[in-house]
Amino acid sequence: MNKQKTIKSKFFLEGRGLHTGEVTKLEFLPAPAGTGIVFIKQDVNPPSLIKGDFNSIDDFNKFPRRTSIGSEDNHIQTIEHLMASFSLLGVDNIQINIWGSEIPGLDGSAKEFVKRIEEVGLVQQEGARDVLTVKEPIWLKEGDSSIVLLPSQEFRISYGLDYENVKIGSGFADIVLAEGVLDKIYEARTFCLKNEVDDLLKMGLGKGADYKNTLVVSDQGVVDNKLRFPDEFIKHKILDLIGDLYLAGPIKTHIIAVRSGHHLNMRLLQKLRKYKQRVNNAGVQSRSGYIPENAELDSEEIMKILPHRYPFLLVDRVVELDRGKRAVGIKNVTMNEYFFQGHFPNKPVMPGVLLVEAMAQVGGVLMLACPEHRGKLAYFMAADKVKFRKTVLPGDQLVMEVWTKKIRSRTGKVEAKARIGGKVAAEAELMFSLV
Repeated sequence: MNKQKTIKSKFFLEGRGLHTGEVTKLEFLPAPAGTGIVFIKQDVNPPSLIKGDFNSIDDFNKFPRRTSIGSEDNHIQTIEHLMASFSLLGVDNIQINIWGSEIPGLDGSAKEFVKRIEEVGLVQQEGARDVLTVKEPIWLKEGDSSIVLLPSQEFRISYGLDYENVKIGSGFADIVLAEGVLDKIYEARTFCLKNEVDDLLKMGLGKGADYKNTLVVSDQGVVDNKLRFPDEFIKHKILDLIGDLYLAGPIKTHIIAVRSGHHLNMRLLQKLRKYKQRVNNAGVQSRSGYIPENAELDSEEIMKILPHRYPFLLVDRVVELDRGKRAVGIKNVTMNEYFFQGHFPNKPVMPGVLLVEAMAQVGGVLMLACPEHRGKLAYFMAADKVKFRKTVLPGDQLVMEVWTKKIRSRTGKVEAKARIGGKVAAEAELMFSLV
C-alpha cells in the first residue's frame, strides 16, 4: 500500500516573488498524517490557515498568469512550482508558515524546493495516500487550448506546445510520472516573450523577475541566458501543470494537454473538485474509522461505521462479526417501513432491490470494520447471481449472513444470503471497490 509521507525535519527558505517583487520567508514543518498541504500566514493577526487544495483556489482574473490560493484579504500567490515539488517527491502532509504574499521565485523553477526537501528527507506515515483515480473522460477546451483526462493506472502527461515565436516553436513530450522520477522537469524555468515584458510590467506583474530567474525569449533567442536542456520550455509547461493538479492531491490519469496554461488548469480543477465530490458521495464510507471490539453491534455502533441513517439504514443489529470473514445482520421488517406506502400498498412486499441493499450494508460493515480498511470508502460495484426466492412481508425478521469470498487491499467480494425463519429469501454475490 502506498503510504503518506511528510518531511523529516523543518527547514527555511527566503526569496523574492516573481510578480510582487516582495521578499517572503517560508518555514517548512512536518505534519501529521491526513493533514494535507497547509499554509499558515504568520504576518496577519490572527494567523490565517489556507489549505493547499482545490477548495482554496483564488480568482484567476485577480491574479493572472499564476496560481494563487486564499480567501478575502489573505492570499498566497504563485504556488505552482512549490506544489510541483511536493507532487514529484510524494509529499502528502506539510505545514508551511509564510511571512509574505507570494512564494519565492528563486531561479524560476522548482529546483531549490526539491533540493531542500531531499536534504531533510521524507518519512513514511501511517495511512494510505488519498489518490484520485479518474475513471471517466474529463475534458475542457478554450480557444486553441485543450485538456483531456483519461482513465489510467499511472500518472501520465502528454503535452503539445505551439508558439509563434520560432525559438520556442512547437514540441511534444510524453512523460510517465512516478514518485521520485523527476526527469529534469523540476529544473525547467519559467519563460515569457520579450514583446510581452512591457505589458506585464504595466499590469503590475514581473516586479521580481530578471534575466536569471525568467527565460525572456526574443526572435533571436533567449536574452542574456541559455537553456538548461533543449526541451526546457515544454518541460516548464508540464511543471506548471503538475503543480496546479496537485491541488487535487495525488492523481492517476492520462492527461493530454495542448497549449494549456494556468487559466485552463484552474477550470480543470473546478471540474475535478465536482468529480471527486460525486465519486466520494457514491461510496459507503467508514465515517470515523471506528473499529468495533465486540462481535455484536447495536444500531449506534453500526452508524459509527456506515453513513446510512433513517430511513435508509436497513440493518438493525449485527449479531455476529468475525472481522474480514463473516457477519450476520438482523432487519426487523415492520408495517411502518416507508417503502410499503408506495410499493404495492394494497399488498405490501419489500422491494427486491432493498433486499440486495440490506445485504450490501452488512457486507460494508464486514469490510469496513477491519483495521486495514480504516477510513476507506467501499463502493458497491456489482451484484451477481442475484436470486429472490421468497417475498418479504411486514412482521418478517430478515437474518442476513455475509461471508468473504475474496478480499484484497482495493477490492472485496462477498457471498450473501437473507433468510426468513431459516428459509432463503434472497441471495447474491456482491463486489466492492475499497478506496
